[in-house]
Order: sequence, then structure tokens, then C-alpha cells
Amino acid sequence: MQKNYMMNANDVVNEPGVSNGHAYKLIRQLNEELETSGYLTVSGKIPRAFWVEKFYGYQNTVQTA
Repeated sequence: MQKNYMMNANDVVNEPGVSNGHAYKLIRQLNEELETSGYLTVSGKIPRAFWVEKFYGYQNTVQTA
């Protein structure tokens, strides 16, 4: 099963086990951080790779041969 590129509030609720309201707050904070870095954002969604970087401390990298 392939996961979606973007996470919504339900995904954020299930990942760390926070409330729905707190999930939206986290998404807003992360989107603000992305906007200040010059990235475009989608309201109510966050890129999964950015989530992994911010919460688990590592980046998803694609290695080519």
C-alpha cells in the first residue's frame, strides 16, 4: 500500500495520536514554516516528507544509481 504524498488532519491524528484540533494547529504551524521558506502550501495538508523531517529528524532521500 502506497501512502499519499500529502497528509491531511486525519493522517496527523493517527500518526502521533493527537486530537483533531491539535492536528489542524500542527498543520498550520508547519505550513507557515514552509511559506516563510518560500514554498507553496495547501491549506489543511502538509507534505509527508516535511512531516517526517520535522517529527522524526531525518529526510526521505531518493538515491539514484
